[in-house]
Amino acid sequence: MLETSAGGIVVDVVDGRARIAVIARRNRAGRVEWCLPKGHQEADETLVETAEREVAEETGIEGRVLVTLGTIDYWFSTHDRRVHKIVHHYLLEATGGDLTIENDPDQEAIDVAWIHLDEVHNHLTFPNERRIARLAWERLAGEG
Repeated sequence: MLETSAGGIVVDVVDGRARIAVIARRNRAGRVEWCLPKGHQEADETLVETAEREVAEETGIEGRVLVTLGTIDYWFSTHDRRVHKIVHHYLLEATGGDLTIENDPDQEAIDVAWIHLDEVHNHLTFPNERRIARLAWERLAGEG
């Protein structure tokens, strides 16, 4: 089964330093994982619309997509099926809102935080998401 999701890195610059909103969630084993906001594409949405909606729902921060950062492609199994998941990541500019998990309809996020982009590699759980954060850094630095 194929699942498509979108989300990304919503950036806010404060005092000349870029920071991004990340969420914490519990995995199936109950461990806390810090990750980028993302979620399933609704039937009538574009990937860009999905990314903007999911970031707002999971972090409380409204954003506008600036550029595509890349995809993460992986497989996982549930009790009754094997799933091929593709997650499309975007760089978003923060345009409003307040940091909160209160708007998450799935209530998947248990916490949300601003992390400086140059320090996020110390906080994100998954190497593939650290790679996406590095791509965001490169784009913002004019290297990508």
